[in-house]
Amino acid sequence: MSLVFAAFGVFMALFNRTHVFDIMFSSQIDPAFFGGSELSGEMIRFQQWIYGVLGATCVLVGIMIFFIVDNSYRNKERWAWNCLLLGLAAWMLIDLSVSLYFSVYFNAAFNAVLFAAIIVPLLFTRKYFSIKEAT
Repeated sequence: MSLVFAAFGVFMALFNRTHVFDIMFSSQIDPAFFGGSELSGEMIRFQQWIYGVLGATCVLVGIMIFFIVDNSYRNKERWAWNCLLLGLAAWMLIDLSVSLYFSVYFNAAFNAVLFAAIIVPLLFTRKYFSIKEAT
C-alpha cells in the first residue's frame, strides 16, 4: 500500500490536469468549492500547484512508510507499530474533519475506505508487538 500511495502521489503531482484525474477526483471535489462554474486560469494554476505539492507529500509519506514497514515493523519493533497507528489515526481525524467541514464528501468517503484497508490489517498484527517480559 505504501508504494501504491507513493505512485499515486506521482500521478497527482504530474497528471492532475488529465482527463483521468478529472474523472477520479476533480469532478468530485471541484463542485464543493466552485459549483458548476468554469474555473479561471489562475484557479487552474493554483490547483496544479496544490495538487503538485500534495502529490509530493504523498510520495514522501509512501516512501517513509515503506521503509518503516520493511525494516522496523518487519522486525516487530513496537515503535513502528505505534508510529503507523498514531500517524494513521491523526491523518484520518484531521482529514475527515476538514473534508466534512468543507462538504467534500467524496474525499471523506475515499479516505475512510483507504483508512479501513490499512488499519484493519494493522490492528490484527498488534499481538506481535507486545512488550516482552524480562526473564
